[in-house]
Amino acid sequence: MSLIEFSAGASPAPRSLSLLKVTMPALAEMKRQGKPISALTAYDYATARLVDEAGIDLILVGDSLAMVVLGHENTLAVTVDEMLHHTRAVRRGVRRALVVADMPFGSYHGAIGEGVTNAVRFLKEAGAEAVKIEGPRVELVRALVEAEVPVVGHLGLTPQSVHRMGGYRVQARSIDAGLRLQADAFALATAGAGAIVLEGIPREAAGAITAALPIPTIGIGAGPDCDGQILVFHDLVNLTFSPPAKFVRHYGDASTLFRSAIEHYREDVEHHAFPSDAESYHLPEAARRLFSIDPDLSDARDNADAVVNSDAREEMNQF
Repeated sequence: MSLIEFSAGASPAPRSLSLLKVTMPALAEMKRQGKPISALTAYDYATARLVDEAGIDLILVGDSLAMVVLGHENTLAVTVDEMLHHTRAVRRGVRRALVVADMPFGSYHGAIGEGVTNAVRFLKEAGAEAVKIEGPRVELVRALVEAEVPVVGHLGLTPQSVHRMGGYRVQARSIDAGLRLQADAFALATAGAGAIVLEGIPREAAGAITAALPIPTIGIGAGPDCDGQILVFHDLVNLTFSPPAKFVRHYGDASTLFRSAIEHYREDVEHHAFPSDAESYHLPEAARRLFSIDPDLSDARDNADAVVNSDAREEMNQF
């Protein structure tokens, strides 16, 4: 595989996973070897670090953050600057996985030069290692590759086309539509895309494309025959506050866990059970004795101030 080994000076990983950096060529080698590619979204440092330490191969900073992080009804509202902000946070938490950034709606839909300029920002300013674009934009992919920007394509149900599609609807449900999708996939691969996300299409269509395509396919709602699978992090752990799509499997219930922890904290605060004495800082013994004197005795108060300032500084320096 085309992998980069971390230097000996890097911090040790908490798990006994490979520390070889996943790259775009490595994904192609995984396809050649028949090794499934695991992918997941992440939008901040903490979740990115957890995802990376769990051994996920590809982390997508998805424009889905518009919905699951920012609360919008679809992905269209998120901006380039917002995507850059979240990509930077994710990159700081990742050591092994390939970091791919979604280019948001409107950032590559005009002139090709503008799309290339925006894509370069994700690599130069945010540390992404590839960008993902939706649709069969062959000329743009070719221009990005010429500009040394690795590209992941995205075909099928493309969320940025929600209005054109009339909603989030399964695509390629006819033979003609499936053949057009396959032709689009081949065109993207020929133009230089390193991988293609297939979303919301029948299993049979995804399987046929995957078998014929020279580059990896990563499925989401496209059946088990793709070279890899991706889910939205918040779907995986039930943090979306909405009914899941058919293809979503909950691997945990963070919503229940977080709600229970938050309610428990509120109850402890209301009943004066948090913080406890053990969770509190204390003055030195001499200062505590002086704090209990009559506050009207100014001389004693001045002495207390002197002791507190001296002893407290000494004790705090030990923290």
